[in-house]
Amino acid sequence: MRLLMCLSLTVVCSAAAAAAIAADNPQWAYPTIRQPANPDNTVMKTVPGSSKHYTQAQIDDPFNPPDWFPNEHPPMPQIVAHGGQRPAGRACAQCHLPTGNGHPESASLAGLPADYIHRQMAEFKSGRRAGPAAGAMIAVAQVVAEDDIAAAANYFSKLKPTPDYNKVVEADTVPKSYVGAGGMRLPAKDGGTEPLGNRIIALPVDATAAVLRDPHSGFVYFVPQDSIAKGEALVATGGDGKTVGCSLCHGQELKGMGEVPPIAGRSATYLFRQLNDIQDGTRNGPGIALMKPVVAKLDQNDMIALAAYLASRTP
Repeated sequence: MRLLMCLSLTVVCSAAAAAAIAADNPQWAYPTIRQPANPDNTVMKTVPGSSKHYTQAQIDDPFNPPDWFPNEHPPMPQIVAHGGQRPAGRACAQCHLPTGNGHPESASLAGLPADYIHRQMAEFKSGRRAGPAAGAMIAVAQVVAEDDIAAAANYFSKLKPTPDYNKVVEADTVPKSYVGAGGMRLPAKDGGTEPLGNRIIALPVDATAAVLRDPHSGFVYFVPQDSIAKGEALVATGGDGKTVGCSLCHGQELKGMGEVPPIAGRSATYLFRQLNDIQDGTRNGPGIALMKPVVAKLDQNDMIALAAYLASRTP
């Protein structure tokens, strides 16, 4: 409630509209976010290859997230490592990790153009970017200083996405799963499988490592059979007028051009959410105008296929 009181009237209205639209969005892409329940603050934990030790409470601290491998990245700015104004201005590294690779419920920032990151923060602050999954970033954008935004954008823009951090697998069935604290999907404790259907299900390669926010441990994105080939056709040709080939703006290798972001190798669930948010009008702004006709005729199966193919590419 305290966070909502910080928002401008415009953002409040946008958030309300996003909440209404969220009812029509697939739960697998927009999971309900639960808060962690009293994480342990006594047992010290570690991950393979790291000399660091943290309790789960320290790992879940939004203003002091773990940095398991400090020698593997440049020094983090204060806003990335420890955040800013409380309670909303939590550290960027909590969700996006020091590596910038992020988790399926957040975004990969590694290698995005600094100007693009800066513009997205302005869009969150203004309410022009207000999709169902944008609540945390809207709150952060209200309180973070411009100098801190610039420092974070510069930091993440200089990182490179980790190859094979996101793996795409076509499947008919997937492990049963549930949405844990913070919105991360985890394999069901009693095992079992279920039909995938027309969904993208993202699961960690190692569930324990993911909960510990180990940046060395990535994710598998299970996608429907033949969706990669269908997505490739849409990307390459536009599907006989259904959309526009992505390389026109994002480059032949889909690794971005200028301020246009790279989309190859990004999280499949994140890519789906962005296409869907642009289509339903909860993501707007000057940089989105060119994307509106691109998504106008797509159905959700098309978006799944596009996300599957793009995520399968080398970042």
